[in-house]
Amino acid sequence: MSDPTAIQRGARTLTHGQRLLLHRIGRRAAAWVRAGRRDDLDGVAAILGCVLRLAVLAAGAYGAWLLIRRWPAVLWLAVPLWCWAAIRAIPQETAERPSEGDEESSEPAPDAEQAPALPTLQDVREAVSRVGTPHAHLAVLAEALGATTDRVREVLAEHDIPVEPVRMRGRGSSTGVKADYFPAPAAAPGPVVVAGQPANNNTNNTTVQHHAGGAHITVTPAVTPPQ
Repeated sequence: MSDPTAIQRGARTLTHGQRLLLHRIGRRAAAWVRAGRRDDLDGVAAILGCVLRLAVLAAGAYGAWLLIRRWPAVLWLAVPLWCWAAIRAIPQETAERPSEGDEESSEPAPDAEQAPALPTLQDVREAVSRVGTPHAHLAVLAEALGATTDRVREVLAEHDIPVEPVRMRGRGSSTGVKADYFPAPAAAPGPVVVAGQPANNNTNNTTVQHHAGGAHITVTPAVTPPQ
């Protein structure tokens, strides 16, 4: 008779692999659909590629369901292939040493791929001032920041900065952000100068004249306005 512990361990490993496989398939399908977006177009035309790709996925799923319904014997081949793919989806070290406790606490990351780091608002501000003419397209900002357009959208949405059609010199109109939402930092305050008078910071413009009897008269030269 088989060891029940071994059976439970195998079932837990297979369940874990199926969860990772489903997550990976869903993530890659979503990325493939998002890749159909055109940042150089506006409105419905920009997302038309996403809609078409989503329709292709839906048609594929419906076709697979019709195939299994028409020929159920296909499952004799599909189920072993699915189990094999689920086992292959588990990292090697996890497959060799399955966790005995809570699976969620020790579950490794599904993929070694890491998403691009999220830029800060200051990074976006500097990129707009650097590449904007004065406005900047999302695709241009993403290239300047070494990120994706989705990550740039996240930063803008977090700070309630709208994304709208803008025009860049030499690039035409596309989805982007206006430079008006990224005002230049205020200049450091300097000495106040009366309108029409040149700034004068010298401290030696006054003279003291001594007269008989101990009287002191301070003379300040008049400033001649520029012609």
